Formats: sequence, structure tokens, C-alpha cells
Amino acid sequence: MSFVPQISILIVNWNTRDFLRACLISLRENAGDLAPEILVVDNDSRDGSAETVAREFPEVTLIRSTENLGFAGGNNLAFEKSRGELIWLLNPDTEILPRAAQELVEFLARKPEIGAVASALVDARSGEIQRSCRTFPTPAALWVQALGLARVFGHSKRFGFYKMGWWNYADARRVEQPMASSLMIRRAAIEKIGGLFDPRFPIFFNDVDLSWRLEKAGFETWFVPASRVKHWGGAATAQLGPEMIGQSHRSLRAFYEKNYRGEISAFIFWPTVWMSELAGKARELRAKTKRRA
Repeated sequence: MSFVPQISILIVNWNTRDFLRACLISLRENAGDLAPEILVVDNDSRDGSAETVAREFPEVTLIRSTENLGFAGGNNLAFEKSRGELIWLLNPDTEILPRAAQELVEFLARKPEIGAVASALVDARSGEIQRSCRTFPTPAALWVQALGLARVFGHSKRFGFYKMGWWNYADARRVEQPMASSLMIRRAAIEKIGGLFDPRFPIFFNDVDLSWRLEKAGFETWFVPASRVKHWGGAATAQLGPEMIGQSHRSLRAFYEKNYRGEISAFIFWPTVWMSELAGKARELRAKTKRRA
């Protein structure tokens, strides 16, 4: 009988060789006795990423894609080939700290009603805990952001609720939407909600949609501060430049089309979508202008 790992770690890489190498070294040093299965999907990188993994990390299952599948497509491919009962999504620009994995596994073992757990992300530059959790992007959340109320009253539960500006990330708690930079999910939960990522969200909002589907299926998602992972942030998406802003807002529109259209009044749906698209175009234009300057 072949060995079935408890944990499968999925990492999707695109031209982030040095970050990926550091991530894999941290797994080798800090995964302890968990013996995880590690799968790396390389999205047709041109920086020698795949060659580095093949040469230096024989314990890793390397999946070479001949095209850029995006974050969602790459993770879906890795998930298809994984065997663990727990699926740990890790960004290539992360480095796990001691007991990061064990804390997530133990938290899930204590609470069977939980479908997913997220680590605290430690900013690799400043050492501060990154604000990695949000509530779902409801119309109220988007309008509070657009009207500037969240910026002025960021620490208020009434106006700063979307980015949870009132919370200091010191305690373990149930959350709606954590970043998937370090997110461990039960395989059984993924299978119940119909799969890992929806391919309609190749880069942005795939984690939001995943969290939404988990919530709707009755699974809780928790933030676990005892699990700490160093995170550089934006190593792959920064390569997209200002275009990533437009991509993000197009994904928000797709999220609304999928999950809100027909569920809320058209008098709320369409103004919210139009406002968001205008805000996105303005942000993208500002970023392009700044880049040319």
C-alpha cells in the first residue's frame, strides 16, 4: 500500500525563482515530522524556476506547465494530482516559520466544523502582521470604501468593517475572507463545494469566491495567529504592472455576476457594479500615469 500524506502543499510559481527557493527551504527546515507532499506548478517561467526546483529539491513534485495557467488554474492542476486529506495553499513568496504547519493541523483537529484555517502573515520587510483578512465585498462594504468613510473611520466597526480595521489580529477568530497566501483546507470541504478554484477568477477574487462557497456550504474559516508565515507579497502580480488593477476590478464584476446577480435588488446591484468599475478605471489610469512620469 502506497503512503498517503496527511498534507499536500500546493505552490504555483511564475518567474519568482528566488522567492520559491526560500519557500521550499523553509518547508524543508520547519515542516517537522509532518512529511507533507509538496507540489509545485511552474507557470512557464523564464527565470529558471523549474530547473532550480528539479535540481535542488528532489522531494518536490514539479509540474511544468507550457502556459501560464494563472493562480487558480495552477492550483487546480496541483489539486488534481494531490493526495493529502489537508490541502495547504502557499504562495511562493512565503517562508513558513517554526510550527506554522503544526498549528494549523492541530487547530483543524480540535474543531471538525472548520473547513479552512489561515496563518498570520508576517511582513518580510517590516516584521509587522499584515492585515490579511476582510469581510465579503458586499454592496455596503464597497460603498463605504468608495465614499471614503472607511478611510476616515478605519478603526470603526461601523465604517471600517470591510478591512476589519478595528481588529489587531492578536486572537484566533472566525473570519469570512482571509488571503490564500497560507490557507489550509480540508479536502472533504473542497470536494463538497465542487472543487478548489473557479477558473473564472484566474488571478484575483478566486480566494474570495472559495471562501464564499465554503461559508455557503456551512464550513467555518478561522484565522490562527499561532501559525506564522513570512510573506513578501506581490512577487508575481507586481510583474503585471498597472494592468493588475483592471484585472482585479474585472474579477470583482465577475464575482458579483456569479454570486449577487438575482440575489439582491437590481437597484442595488447595478449602481454598485458601475461604481466599482468607474473606481477601477480611475485607479488604473492613475497608476499608468504615475508609471510614465
